[in-house]
Amino acid sequence: MLDYRFIVENLAAVKKNIADRFMNADADAVARLFNRRTELATALQNLQQKRNANAAAMKGQGAKAPLDAAARTALIDEGKKLKDEIAAAEAELAKVEAEMDTEARKIPNMAHPDAPVGKEDKDNLEVKRVGEPPRFDFEPADHVKLGQDLDIIDFDSGTKVAGTKFYYLKNEGVFLELGLIRYALDILQKRGFTPFITPDIAREEILEGIGFNPRGAESNVYTVEGDGTCLVGTAEITLGGYYSDTIFPREKLPLRMAGLSHCFRREAGAAGQFSKGLYRVHQFTKVEMFICCLPEDSSTFHEELRSIEEEIFTGLEIPFRVVDTCTGDLGAPAYRKWDLEAWMPGRASASKKEGDWGEVTSTSNCTDYQARRLNIKYKDDDGKNKFVHMLNGTAVANSRAIIAILENFQQADGSVKIPRALVPYCGFDVIKRK
Repeated sequence: MLDYRFIVENLAAVKKNIADRFMNADADAVARLFNRRTELATALQNLQQKRNANAAAMKGQGAKAPLDAAARTALIDEGKKLKDEIAAAEAELAKVEAEMDTEARKIPNMAHPDAPVGKEDKDNLEVKRVGEPPRFDFEPADHVKLGQDLDIIDFDSGTKVAGTKFYYLKNEGVFLELGLIRYALDILQKRGFTPFITPDIAREEILEGIGFNPRGAESNVYTVEGDGTCLVGTAEITLGGYYSDTIFPREKLPLRMAGLSHCFRREAGAAGQFSKGLYRVHQFTKVEMFICCLPEDSSTFHEELRSIEEEIFTGLEIPFRVVDTCTGDLGAPAYRKWDLEAWMPGRASASKKEGDWGEVTSTSNCTDYQARRLNIKYKDDDGKNKFVHMLNGTAVANSRAIIAILENFQQADGSVKIPRALVPYCGFDVIKRK
């Protein structure tokens, strides 16, 4: 969340940022509650000082003569009155603080000044392209047909057993998924990332700290009823929560973590032509990158995460572009976000006959927004505890990487070649029709 005082002192900018992100939050309420909290805290402090003075008088401190019965009785009555007033003031202060916290958590992070202002992904700004989309001398298939013809993806059985948007990987599809995982982890380990296999469940307070909404009709999260926990939608949640309530020595930063996890997403309302197959599913496997660093270094590390994503997909020989994500598509915690969109021939349409781009990774600089919620700090050279900056990025989301591989590397005979970088991990260089 944003610092309360920052909201009050930059109220107009905060309100504009909320509008630019097309989100609903009441910054005025936070400012009003902040000022009310200040008033209540001052009043409470005055009452506590009076209580201390009363207690001192009861003990006769500073008195020239012992207290008589009437004076003692008056002090006792005053002490009881002060006790009740303090209790009432503490209760009101706690209520105002809780309301302020609730409202402040609805306010998104400030957006980078260069982030394009817009509402949807169509408003994202393309900044780079790598590779050339393939040109086929045959009618290319989408990944759904390819996966079924090659007998490596079974959507029908997934639906029968678990429901829509679930699937089975089988045969070479299993080794393709495992190969992608190891390929990404090897790159990250060389870059100094500590590998983790994280829990697939996290406490609700950890999700809220990272910025995910675990409850409500708009939530994208599966909750475990009666347990106060949720299935994670990304290892960003469990990696971020790993160091909650921690104060680092300055010299320990940066911390680079790579987390392998299953990801569970309700994908409520996710429909349309390009949500079919593996593109939007309820469960998939992902390798996530996460960094905790000094505030002055977060922009540099954001570029590092983006460069790793580019290295991974360049190595896979998949054409992609990089986009600067618009304000309405950032998500509440992100200050700035880069998306990598791979070329997907299966997205061909009447207006785009050769295919279209589809998001495969993203990387976000969340500054201190998540650290404030999770209470993750470092001790600076001046001896003060300050909030770290936190960043995350997708190394590889297997379901979408598999889409890009199948559709870009398909052959006229229905087979699919394996990218050269993956052959040592998979143990084969082509998947043939059964």
